[in-house]
Amino acid sequence: MTFAEQELKRSGGERLLDIGCGAGRNALPLVRLGWDVVGIDLSWPMLAAAANRANEHGLGRRIHVVLAPMERIPARDRSFDLVIAHGIWNLARSAAQFRRALEEGARVAKPGAGLFVFTFSRNPLPAQTEPVAGEPFVFTQFSGEPQCFLTEAQLDAELGRVGFLRDPSVRFHEYNLPKPGTLSTGRAPVIYEAAFRREP
Repeated sequence: MTFAEQELKRSGGERLLDIGCGAGRNALPLVRLGWDVVGIDLSWPMLAAAANRANEHGLGRRIHVVLAPMERIPARDRSFDLVIAHGIWNLARSAAQFRRALEEGARVAKPGAGLFVFTFSRNPLPAQTEPVAGEPFVFTQFSGEPQCFLTEAQLDAELGRVGFLRDPSVRFHEYNLPKPGTLSTGRAPVIYEAAFRREP
């Protein structure tokens, strides 16, 4: 059973926020599970594609797409039972933007709401790699653009600061981690997959 399925049964709620929903790759399966999904993104063509796909599959009434940045979510406080941040927070160009995005995610999450995170790990970057001047975890070495790469401890600390604590029932996982004794090719980032829960 997926985390989203568990949360639907656990919370008894039905409202889910998909931050950086793109063309609805995650949103549509979540609607099929039974969630009412609000998807936000900065790309209008992607949002239009998500809405069109939902309508084509008869799911248009259960998904609402909104053009909005991750650090200014147009939703009421404590209005979502589950928040999904799949490959979006790592795109923040500064720690300040990253932290505002986390604060917004925490603001709109109900007490006890789940949070599913899929974001860049610091592990693929050599230990001597320096972040952007004045930034604790923003690097340009991977793509040439500023992106956030956090250690596991930094991710826990940043989310803990806004009231999200690690869900011990869900395994913390790292994808694309090079095998011991091998070098990273730099082609694919190492990704954290983890679940957290909003403090009551």
